[in-house]
Parts: sequence; structure tokens; C-alpha cells
Amino acid sequence: MTAQIDFETLWYASEWLIRFGALATVPLRRSPSAATSWLLLIFFFPALGLLLYLFIGRPRVPVARQKRARELRTFQLDVARRLKNDSCGDRSEAADFAQKLGRMPCVDGNSIELISDYDAVVERLLADIRSAKYAVDLLVYIFADDVVGKRIAAELGEAVQRGVRCRVMFDPIGSHRWRRGTLSLLRDAGVETREALPVHLILRRTRADMRNHRKLFVIDGLIGYAGSQNLVAKDFRPGVVNRELVARMSGPVVASLASTISSDWAMEALDRPDPFPVAIPAGSGELRAQLLPSGADYPFEGFETLLVWQLHRARQRAVLVTPYFIPDESIIGAMCSAASRGVMIDLVVSSVVDQRIVHLAQCSYFEQLLAAGIRIHLYRELLLHAKNASIDRDLGIVGSSNVDFRSFQLNEEASLLLYDRSIIDRLIEIQDGYILASDSLALDSWRSRPRLQQLSENIARIMSPLL
Repeated sequence: MTAQIDFETLWYASEWLIRFGALATVPLRRSPSAATSWLLLIFFFPALGLLLYLFIGRPRVPVARQKRARELRTFQLDVARRLKNDSCGDRSEAADFAQKLGRMPCVDGNSIELISDYDAVVERLLADIRSAKYAVDLLVYIFADDVVGKRIAAELGEAVQRGVRCRVMFDPIGSHRWRRGTLSLLRDAGVETREALPVHLILRRTRADMRNHRKLFVIDGLIGYAGSQNLVAKDFRPGVVNRELVARMSGPVVASLASTISSDWAMEALDRPDPFPVAIPAGSGELRAQLLPSGADYPFEGFETLLVWQLHRARQRAVLVTPYFIPDESIIGAMCSAASRGVMIDLVVSSVVDQRIVHLAQCSYFEQLLAAGIRIHLYRELLLHAKNASIDRDLGIVGSSNVDFRSFQLNEEASLLLYDRSIIDRLIEIQDGYILASDSLALDSWRSRPRLQQLSENIARIMSPLL
């Protein structure tokens, strides 16, 4: 009996120690909403909350990774310096600000094609690998050993036989369903393979929920791809078919993509810590473009910071396209402020649901946005996984970043910034196509949705900083 009492007392005391410890540590370097969510979880479920916090909740980047990032910064700045000769002659404030956020400059002389057909992206990439002469570098969140992955691996294997150096880096969490098969598939083809931000239960080098979410492909240092598409079949989820948007480009901006891939490879490649050299391609067109990398190795939340600033400066129209919309206060404030000034704001999300809790959380924001005059469109039939934005025909953004806490503060992301009317108008044409294929929400009907749904949304919203 005494032993039982002692154990119960010890357990009770330990729970309160966890709660008081959480009050002292959780709010540090964390937004009020995120801190509130963690504290609620820990106060109601101390043991479970502590385990989750230790695994995915600590906001610090390991010291070793911080040191490595500082070492690689010299390499990135050298590439940026060599790109200076191709820098935009007529740079906008956005371009200068984006360089401060992501280190890479805006450069002239690029050709860019926006591809919204999933299968067409796969075929173009296969053709480019087939024509490669020197090197192929693929950095991607998901690389599956399904029909798409096998076709790409086979083409990479053929390139290796021709003497082309082929490297693939994929995220082990994003690719967890296929991880073992993918490693075997690529290594059997002679492809150099690396996992981004590997997860280890013991002696972890970084937080388990910090992921490399970038999708960047470079062939011979001359052709680059950036966007939202992974290397997996478009219907890899049962009953769900993805629609994406990818920019295929040539010209000096490809060096920015190559620099990011090389830095990420060197961050994880302990056997080769020096980044692979990056050459600056000659101009191949007339378009200005700029890569904005973001993530824990950068001092600010680059994509979010730029987006909030642009929304506050918007004058006519802004379109945001994202599959996962879980904004923080700054995004909500910027959108509502712009709408109050008479700016037309279109938010395009998918009506097809692949992550139920995330969907409920994003729905909890809709009433506030609709009341502010923001138009919300639910894309029908396919999962609109594309991530892009346009502001006033002055700035276009195509990349991998969602409008959510995870993409803003945890994931490694990459966004291609577009500054010329011709390519931005093409992006707006694609976005308007999304809207035509969507159902628009009305405030009155949205307010009349079932009470149980509203309750579920509110509960999910409390959890949103943890998603």
C-alpha cells in the first residue's frame, strides 16, 4: 500500500513538474498561438505532451547544424556574387528584399515555362535526363518506387552508363512509404543517393518534424525545375489525383537552384562535406527570375515575410493558391487589411481532402475571411496540390511552400519569383482556370453549416500550430 501511495504521489508530482517546466520553456521563441496549443496539450496530457514536445516541439536547430549552415553560407554568397553580372538591371524592391531573405539575386536572361499537366512534367523531366551529358541533380520531398519512380530511376541508370553523374536526395519522412524500395532502386541504378534530414531516435541531428520539402531538379547545370510536384504517381493516394504547377527554366537562375541543391547535399553528406561547384549558365531568354530558399538555416521566414509585405502593398488583386491553408495572425491581418482597401483577394484551396484534421483547421478561418470580403474557391475533382501566388501582375510566385506554419517555420522550401508581365499573366491565366473549375463559398451558407462541423473545426484550429 505504501509503495502504491508513493508511486501515485511521485506520478502526481511529476505531472505538475512537467506543467511548471512547460510554462518556463514552451513560450520561448514561439508565437502565442503555438505556445497556447503546446501548453494545452501538456497541461491536459503531461506525459504524452512532454514526449511529443521532446520529439517535435523544441524550436532550436542543433548547434552542429547551425555551424554547418554558417560554413555553407560562404559558398552560397559566392554563387550570388558570381551571379551579379546577370543581375536584373531594373530591380524591384521585392527583388532586393527577397535577396536579403534568401541570399540569391534576381537575374536576367531566363526562359521559363509553366507546366500544369502532371504527366507532361514527368515526360519533360525524363527527356531532359535522357539528353543529359554531365550531371543530373534531383532534390525532392517524395521519391517513390512506383511506376513513376521506376521510370525515372531507369533513365538515371542509363545516364550513369553514359558517364553522367547522377544524384538524388529525398526526404525520408515524405518518402517513408517507399523509402527502402527507393534506396534500393536508385542505388542499384548506380545513382548517388542521400536522405535529407535523416531521423534518428538517438543522437538526432535535428528535429524530427523539420523536413526538406523542396522540389528542385537541375540537368547539366543548364535546365532547372521548381514547383510543387513530387516524383510519385499522381494518384498515389487511393481516390485522390493530384494537380501541380512546375516551372521549367533555363538561364542564369538555374545556378541558384544548383547552389541550393549542392548546399543541401553537403549539409548531409559527411563523406563529401564540400559543396559541388556551380557554374553560371549563359542567358537563354529575356525573363527576370529569382529563387527564394527558406527554412531553418535562414534568419527569417522568407516566403511568409515576403508574402505578408506584398499583401500589405497590394493595390488591385492578389491570388493565393495552396492545398493547406493554416495561416498565422500576420497572414490573416495582411489579407483582411488588403481586402478592406478594396483589393480583390482570391484564395483557392482544394475541395478534395487528403488530410482531415488540416482541412478542418483551415475551414475554421473561412468565416473571418469571407466576412472581410475575401473570395474563397474550392477546387473540384482533383487535389489541387499546386502552391503559387500572384500580386498585382507585379510578382508571381511558384514553389513548394504552403500557406501554413509548417512551411513558414519548419520546412526547407524553395520559391521561384517572377517579375515580368508576360510570365505573370500566364500564371494568372492558370489561376483563373482554377477558379473557373471551383465552387465559390458564400458567407451566409457557410455560416449555416452544421454545428458539429463548426465544433470540429474549432478543435482542429487549436491544434493548428502543431500540424
